[in-house]
Amino acid sequence: MGIEFDGKTIETTPNGYLVNADDWSEGLAEHIANSEDLELTQRHWDVIKHLREEFFQNAGNQPNTRNLVKYLGGLWNEKINAKTLYDLFPGDPSKQGGRISGLPESRRKGGY
Repeated sequence: MGIEFDGKTIETTPNGYLVNADDWSEGLAEHIANSEDLELTQRHWDVIKHLREEFFQNAGNQPNTRNLVKYLGGLWNEKINAKTLYDLFPGDPSKQGGRISGLPESRRKGGY
């Protein structure tokens, strides 16, 4: 499988995750989000940035929704819940967000 972007085919898994994380770019993230009917706002980018930082700077950690709620609530200085993140990423904040972030598919069970 693959994504046609910027004149080339980016290889993906059957579930749409990048095979090579080095293929990721902000432009590709926008392209993937648009194909999933999402328009990325600053809050989307905050989630994407955090997911990427955790993965690449914390031994491949992929935070679940509960951990995202805790981190982003502090970042945004407001009380949020899982619904706040599902409003941003209806396909699951950690899974859809991870796919748009160019991360490998999480193998953990459950999302919360």
